[in-house]
Order: sequence, then C-alpha cells, then structure tokens
Amino acid sequence: MDVPVLNIAATSTATESLGPGFRAVVWVQGCPLNCRGCVAPEWIPIQPRRLVPPAELAADLLAGPAFDGLTLSGGEPMLQAQALAELVRRIRAENEITVICFTGFTLARLRATPPGPGVAELLSQIDILVDGPYVAARDDGRGLRGSTNQVVHHLTDRLRDCGYDFEHRVRTAELHVDERSVTLVGIPPHGLLATLDSVLADGPVVRGDS
Repeated sequence: MDVPVLNIAATSTATESLGPGFRAVVWVQGCPLNCRGCVAPEWIPIQPRRLVPPAELAADLLAGPAFDGLTLSGGEPMLQAQALAELVRRIRAENEITVICFTGFTLARLRATPPGPGVAELLSQIDILVDGPYVAARDDGRGLRGSTNQVVHHLTDRLRDCGYDFEHRVRTAELHVDERSVTLVGIPPHGLLATLDSVLADGPVVRGDS
C-alpha cells in the first residue's frame, strides 16, 4: 500500500522546548477543530503547504543536528497518522528516538472512531500523547500542554521516569531565526506572543507550538 505524502507546516531540530532532551519537531498543516484562541491559526486551514514523502523528510531530519526525540504537533497530526507512522519508522531505523505527539482529539475518541487511516499504528509508536482540545480559559501557563483539560498519557514507559515534569514545569520557548521568518518553538508562557508580535515590525511571529 502506498504511503501518502506529508503536508508539513514547519520543522525544527535540536530544540529543548518541546519535551526532554534534544528533539526534532514536525508540525503538520491542517486541523478540523478550530479551537478558539489557537496559538497557530495559520496552520489550521486544510490546504497544501509543503508536500514531502515521509522517507525524504526522515532523511532531511537525520542529516541535521543530532536529536534523541521527535515531537509531532500542528495542525492535527492524527489527520496524517499513516504518513507520520512511516516517518517514525524511518527515523527509528537509524536513531532510537522517543516520540511525543499533541492531538486535539481525546485518546478515547482516537481508539473508538479514528479520524483517518493509520491512527492505531501511530499510537503504537508514541511514547507520550498529549490529548484534548485547547481551551483558552483553562490555560494556566504551566506544563507541556496548552490547557489543564489536556491529559498527558504515557503510552510506554520510556519517558515515565525521565525526571521531566510534563504537567507542571515552567514553560520555555525558543526563537529560531532565519532570513525569512522568526519561529517560536515551544508552548509560550502567558503574554509572550503578544509581546513578540508588538516588537516585530515585519509581521507576526510564526508559531511553532502545540
């Protein structure tokens, strides 16, 4: 069976702001949930952005700075579960990474009525799943999740005793700058996005968060 191409909004490598260790990050384009207050609204439209085969993206990431983990976000990763599962397989053939994934769907919904093909396969490869829609009124500014209704699921034990506080840690974020854009990587502390948007005269920051 042919694996579909990935529709990618952005990627990053060697970040420490979206999980323990040095991580590569893949943000997919497209989300059906339209959570009010989403911090990456430009990645909600389900439209082509950067179309790339999983094998090609895996090679690109592995050719960059070394990383020991992969974080999947968006957009909504579960809409591209089949291709992301292939991406994880390709990377793990070369590098024994841990995998963190953010999704606006609950784990129960994903198991009962998956939104597309490959969801069960991707879930089987994920170590930490952060699930549930973003609710701005429940954003307490803490942890590796956008709001307190979201649940951190340890689907394996690989990161259970790593010492990283997924729910209550102080949030950190990084600015990755190139000649075309400034990308904020991480779940932003309260007020950070508004501050950045106000000081960057050339336009809003590209959000690289969950």
